Amino acid sequence: MGRGKIEIKRIENTTNRQVTFCKRRNGLLKKAYELSVLCDAEVALIVFSSRGRLYEYSNNSIRSTIERYKKANSDSSNTSTVTEINAQYYQQESAKLRQQIQMLQNSNRHLMGDSLSSLSVKELKQLENRLERGITRIRSKKHEMLLTEIEYLQKKEIELENESVFLRTKIAEVDRIQQGNMVAGPQVNVMEALASRNFFPSNMVEGGTAYSHSDKKVLHLG
Repeated sequence: MGRGKIEIKRIENTTNRQVTFCKRRNGLLKKAYELSVLCDAEVALIVFSSRGRLYEYSNNSIRSTIERYKKANSDSSNTSTVTEINAQYYQQESAKLRQQIQMLQNSNRHLMGDSLSSLSVKELKQLENRLERGITRIRSKKHEMLLTEIEYLQKKEIELENESVFLRTKIAEVDRIQQGNMVAGPQVNVMEALASRNFFPSNMVEGGTAYSHSDKKVLHLG
C-alpha cells in the first residue's frame, strides 16, 4: 500500500517536528549538492532552525554567491539583463584564471633559470631553496630506483651462476660417458678383427682348453 498524502501544515508535536526537520533538512542539503554537481550550477542554501541554529551548503563561497545575487537584484532600474551580469562575472573569472596562468608560466621560467633579472635577492634565495628541495627529492628517488635495480641484478647473477654450475656438471657427465664409450669400442673391435683372421685358435676363442695326445696319455697313465 502506498503512503497516504501528508497535509502540509505546522507539526504541533515538538518531538515530531524536530525529527521531521532533521529528515527534511538532510534531504534538502542532499538535493542541493546533487543539483550543483549534475548541472554545474552555483548553489547556496541557508537554513535556520526554529531554535536559531544555522545550516548551510554552498559549492562555492556563500559570500560570493550572495554578492552575485545582490548584484543581480540591487537595482531594479538597471537595464542589464541576467545574461549581461553573468557575462561580466565570467569575464572576471577569466581574468583571474589568466593571471594565475601567467604566474605559473613565470614560475616555470624561473625554475628553468630564465627571466631572473626581475627577481629580488630574497626571491632568488627562495627560488634557490625550492630548487635544492626538488633536487634532494629527485636524488632520493633516483637512489631508490638504483638500489632496486641493483638488487634485481644481484638476484639475476646468482640465478645465472647456479644455472652455469648445473650446465657444467651435465657437460662433465656427458664427457665421461663419451670417453668410456671411446675406450671400450676399440678393444671390442680389435678382438673381433683378430678372431676373424684366426690369430687365436678356435678353441681358445671359444674358451676351451687344448691338450696334445701325449698329454692325454700321461694323464691316463698317471
